[in-house]
Amino acid sequence: MLSRRHLLGASAAVGAAAVSRVALAALPEPVLQTSPDTQPPLQPPDGRPYNPVVTLNGWTLPWRMNNGVKEFHLVAEPVVREMTPGFKAHLWGYNGQSPGPTIEVVEGDRVRIFVTNRLPESTSVHWHGQRLPNGMDGVTGLTQPAIPPGKTFVYEFVARRPGTFMYHPHADEMVQMAMGMMGLWITHPKGRHPLIAEVDRDFCFLLNAYDIEPGSATPKVMTMLDFNLWTWNSRIFPGISPLVVRHNDRVRIRVGNLTMTNHPMHLHGHEFTVTGTDGGPVPRSARWPEVTTDVAVGQMRQIEFLADEEGDWAFHCHKSHHTMNAMGHDVPTMIGVDHSGVARQITRLIPDYMVMGERGMEDMTEMEMPLPDNTAAMMTGTGPFGAVGMGGMFSVVKVRRGQRPGDYRDPGWFTHPPGTVAHEFGGTPMPAAQAPASSGPAAMPAAGQPAQPVEVQVRKPAGGGHAH
Repeated sequence: MLSRRHLLGASAAVGAAAVSRVALAALPEPVLQTSPDTQPPLQPPDGRPYNPVVTLNGWTLPWRMNNGVKEFHLVAEPVVREMTPGFKAHLWGYNGQSPGPTIEVVEGDRVRIFVTNRLPESTSVHWHGQRLPNGMDGVTGLTQPAIPPGKTFVYEFVARRPGTFMYHPHADEMVQMAMGMMGLWITHPKGRHPLIAEVDRDFCFLLNAYDIEPGSATPKVMTMLDFNLWTWNSRIFPGISPLVVRHNDRVRIRVGNLTMTNHPMHLHGHEFTVTGTDGGPVPRSARWPEVTTDVAVGQMRQIEFLADEEGDWAFHCHKSHHTMNAMGHDVPTMIGVDHSGVARQITRLIPDYMVMGERGMEDMTEMEMPLPDNTAAMMTGTGPFGAVGMGGMFSVVKVRRGQRPGDYRDPGWFTHPPGTVAHEFGGTPMPAAQAPASSGPAAMPAAGQPAQPVEVQVRKPAGGGHAH
């Protein structure tokens, strides 16, 4: 829910006319958000108009106008984030959530951001991608002193160019970003822009990752690559909201990457173009159609497409480990291993023992087994045809003909027209094909091979750890 601590609520915070001179001279009261649901776009009540974004499982920070300056108040503090129903993480963030609220302004706006530190250590805020005075760049020790616990610092600059940006600390960065401190910044163009199209729907989210052991709640901040939770805005599927659009809407999705690896983002059913980065809009001559675009570490990508195909279309990171939840990376591969004899012996000692993985991991989508407290199953979402064998960085773009403009409510599952769903083949199976004896190795014999083929029966461990 959206709440206020003292005087100003979401609507009052943006109404300068209702705020006295005394109040304008004081620090703006921070606005908090504790609900993990996607909040409706914040229509600008004053200043120059723009088409607001929708932050997946997030919200936009209200502001107040003070003598022509847009004033925001960020509070860096410990937060509890529900990553998916039944699983809550103890993170650090801003104004009640991780990531913090999205900041939306218009090109040319003078912006003043008050940052209060309620963390147990010093912090700062770097405004990723902004052109600003050097002393506002937020690098502790280099461009400013750190913000001590309990203190409030002020950043002020003009949003000089339109685009998609981020904010995050440059103070004890490894810890603070691993704990979830980050947020989005959107600067809308002040008028029609030759390289920025007007769109009907404008979504945004950050890619982030955590290493939280099942049964615990606080991330392991020393992890460098071997994360077990790959998230959008600190949420994992099925906790990530769908992206609901109307048939034939022009859609923009802004994605930022604050993990420590790249993410190939893949959309089903439509082609898109990359129209912008955190460096600005992409020249039209440099755009080409894609269905997957890689978002490297520290980068932002804007993709745009015409939603002209109805349905429920998957949208996900194409690294398969990133579409799983709560993974254990040191689990041996048991595919093809006959457990039956061993299982009978073990169940005499441990009645609840279950055989896992001998046919692959898909059984885990429907396996009913007790999980440690406060965690999520690897694959747990349920669709109209059964279990969805994915988790992590995954959601659905729902394109509907009857969706009203500006309506982001989930319309439910797509009703497929008759005859348009894949089904079991009912005819006569084809005989197995045989490759000609002259093809393959005979065309180019390999040297140094054993006289008789050797079938390896033993798998030796090669050590743990994954590099993503």
